[in-house]
Amino acid sequence: MSHKGRAVLLFVIVACFSVLIFGGAQISAHKPPIPGRVVAPTGEVVLTREDIQLGQRQYLSRGGQQTGSIWGHGAYLAPDWSADALHRTGLATAGVRRGLAPAAAAAFTQGDLQALPAGERGRVQAEVAEELRQNRYDPATDTLTLSPGQAAAYPALVAYYTQLFRDGSDAMSIPPGFVADPSDAKAMTAFFFWTAWAAGTNRPGEAYSYTANFPHDPLVGNVPLPSALVWSIASVVLLILGIAAAIFAYLKLRERDGHQPVTLAPLREPKPTASQRAVLPYFAIAIVLFILQAALGSVTGHYAVEGNKLFGIQIGGLLPYAATRGWHLQLAVFWIATCWLATGLFIGPLVTGGHEPKGQKALVWTLLGALVVVVVGALTGTYLGVAGKLSGPNGWLVGHQGYEYIELGRVWQVALILGMLLWLALVYRAIKPALAAEKDKGGLTHLLLYASVTIPLFYSVGLFYTPGTHIAVADYWRWWVVHLWVENFFEVFATVALAFILSKIGAVGEKSAQRATYFSILLYLGSGIIGTFHHLYFTGTPLMITALGATFSALEIVPLTLLGFEVYENLKLARSGGNATPWRWPLYFFVAVAFWNAVGAGVLGFLINPPIVLYYGQGLNTTPIHSHGALFGVYGFLAIALMLFSMRNIVRTAAWSDRLLKVAFWGLNGGLAGMIVFSLLPAGIYQFAIGIKEGLWYARSPAVTGSAFIHAATWARLVPDLVFDAGALALLVFVVRAIAVDVKLRRAEPRAASEVVRKAA
Repeated sequence: MSHKGRAVLLFVIVACFSVLIFGGAQISAHKPPIPGRVVAPTGEVVLTREDIQLGQRQYLSRGGQQTGSIWGHGAYLAPDWSADALHRTGLATAGVRRGLAPAAAAAFTQGDLQALPAGERGRVQAEVAEELRQNRYDPATDTLTLSPGQAAAYPALVAYYTQLFRDGSDAMSIPPGFVADPSDAKAMTAFFFWTAWAAGTNRPGEAYSYTANFPHDPLVGNVPLPSALVWSIASVVLLILGIAAAIFAYLKLRERDGHQPVTLAPLREPKPTASQRAVLPYFAIAIVLFILQAALGSVTGHYAVEGNKLFGIQIGGLLPYAATRGWHLQLAVFWIATCWLATGLFIGPLVTGGHEPKGQKALVWTLLGALVVVVVGALTGTYLGVAGKLSGPNGWLVGHQGYEYIELGRVWQVALILGMLLWLALVYRAIKPALAAEKDKGGLTHLLLYASVTIPLFYSVGLFYTPGTHIAVADYWRWWVVHLWVENFFEVFATVALAFILSKIGAVGEKSAQRATYFSILLYLGSGIIGTFHHLYFTGTPLMITALGATFSALEIVPLTLLGFEVYENLKLARSGGNATPWRWPLYFFVAVAFWNAVGAGVLGFLINPPIVLYYGQGLNTTPIHSHGALFGVYGFLAIALMLFSMRNIVRTAAWSDRLLKVAFWGLNGGLAGMIVFSLLPAGIYQFAIGIKEGLWYARSPAVTGSAFIHAATWARLVPDLVFDAGALALLVFVVRAIAVDVKLRRAEPRAASEVVRKAA
C-alpha cells in the first residue's frame, strides 16, 4: 500500500477515535443524575444516593446482567427491571389518578386499567404520562421529589422485589433464596426504581426521557422519537451508498492485482519448532472449553422451558440460570481468544523461517499455565458471586463484576491482561529478526506486531470502571471491550494472521495480501470505531449518540457485503487442489467465516441496528439471533480456521483426519443455522411483535416468555443443538486424535533411528 494510503488509514483511525472519545465525554456530561436524596411529596426522605449505588453494586455482584436486564442490556429471561419498575410505577400512578388511597393505588393492576371505559382509560393514561414525565429533580439541592404516584409505588416495589428474590420464581428462573437479606433486596429496588425514573422522566428542557423514551411503554408516554425513524432511514441510504463505493474500490483493487492463477503449495511433512508444538495443548484446552460452552448454552436455553429445573430435576439452587449464562458467555471469549493467541504464538517462528528465541517453549508453557489459572479462577469467582458468597463491597475483586462478557473479577481481569502482555512479548521476540529484515514499517510483519499490541491494549479499557461507576459511563467503556476489542481489533489481528497463512500456502501473493489487509482494516475500523455507539442508543446518552451510532453502524455492514466475493473466491481456492489438497478443510472453515460474517454479522446485525428497530427489539430474543450468528458464526469459526491452519503445519500428515473435519464442519454449520431458523428467529419475531403493541414490560413478562409459543420455539432447538454438539464432539475428537497420533509418531522416530543404527552395527 502506498504511503498516501497509509496516511489516509492513520487519519481515519485518529479521527474516529477522536469522535468516540468526544462522545464518551458527552455521555459523562449528560448522564442521568443520581440524586443525593429522594423525598416524598411530604418532604420525608425515601432513599438516598448511597441506597441507589449500594443497590447497583448488589445487583451486579449477584450476576447483574445475567439476571434480567437494565435498559435492555442483559439476560432475556426474567424481566427488564427498568421496564418492570417503570410500568408498575405507572399503574400505581393510575390508581392515584383514579382517586384511590396510596395502598390501594399500589395494588392497581393492568387488568384494572384495561377494564376502564375507553374514554376514562385515555384520560388516566394521559394524566399518568404527564405526572411521571415531569422532572422534579433540583440540582441546586441535589434532591428528587417524588410525585404522588411514585411515592405510592415505591413501598409496593420494595415489598414485591423482596418477596420475589426471597421466594424465587420458576417462570423467571430465579431460585428461592436468591437474595435472602431484605436489606439487600431493598437496596436493589432503589437501583431499579432509579433506572425506571431516568427512563420515564424528561431531560431538563426536552420532551423525551434520559433514555430517549426507552423502554417502550404507552402507559407512561414512552414512545419512539421521530429522530429514531429519521436516522434509521438515513442509515439505510448510507448503507446503499457505502456498498456501491466499497464494491467499486474492491474491484479496483482486484484489477490492480490482476488475474493471478492460484497454485496451492504442497504440504511437506511438518517440522515445527519446539514452541510451535507447545501450542497444541492450547488448542486441545480451547476445544474442551468450547464443548463445555455449548453444553451450558443448551442448559441455559432449557431454563426458558422449565425455569429452575432440568427435565424435572430441581437444579436452580445448585446451578442457577445466572451462573450458566455467565459461564456460557465467558467461555465463548476464553476459548476463542485461546485459539487466536495460540495462532499468534505459532506464526512467530513461521515468519522467521523456523528461528526460535532461547527459552520460547518454556515461556509458552508458562503462559498456558497462567491462562488455565485465570479461567478456573474467573469461573469459580463468578459462580460464588451469583451464589451470594462474594457479594460484599469488595467481592467483585475476585467474584462477579456483573456486566456481560466481562463478568470475571478484577483480579482475574488484571491477570488476564498480564497474560496477554506476556503473549505480546513472546510474539515480539519470535518475529524480531523478521521485523529487522523488513525495511517497510508498514509491511505484513510490522502489521502483525501492531495488531498484536492492540489485543492487551483494548482489553485493558475494561479497567476504566468498577461496579460503582455510573451505569451510563460503565456501559460506554464496556462496549469498548466487547465491540472494539472483539469485533474490530481481534478482527484486524485475525486478518493479518490469515494473510500470512494464505501467502505461506501460495494462495495469494505477499503484496496482494498486504493491499487486501490494509483495505480490510480501513473498512473495519473506519466504520467500527464510531459504530460502537449503536450499542448505546438508550443507555442514558444524549441524542447525538443515536445519530453517530445509526450512521456508522450502517457503514459497519459495508465491508461485510463484500464477503460474498470472498465466499466465492475461497470456495474456488478450496476446490482448486481437489479433494486431496491438504488445505481443503481449513479453507472450508474460512469459507464459513465469510458466510456467517455476511449473514450473521451483516444481515442479522442490520436487522436490529437501526434505532427504530432496536427501540422495540432491544432486550428481546431478536438480539441473540445476531449474537449467535456473529459470535460463533464469525469469531468461533475464525478461531477454528486459524487453529486448523496452525495444526496442519504442526502435526504429522498421518495424524490428520479429513473425515472428522467434514462431520465437524457440517454439524456446526447445520446446527447453528437450525438453531437460528427454527428457534431464535421465531421466538424473536413473536416477542418483537408483542413489544411493539404492548411494550417491553409485557414482552419480557412471564406471560410471554413462559407462553406456549416460546416454549415450542425453545424445544425446537433440541435437534439443531444435538447436530451442533455432534459437530463439536467431532472437532474435539479430531484435535485429541491429531495430537495423540502426532506424539506417538514422533516418539517412534528416535526408536526407529536407534534400531537402524543397531542393525547397521
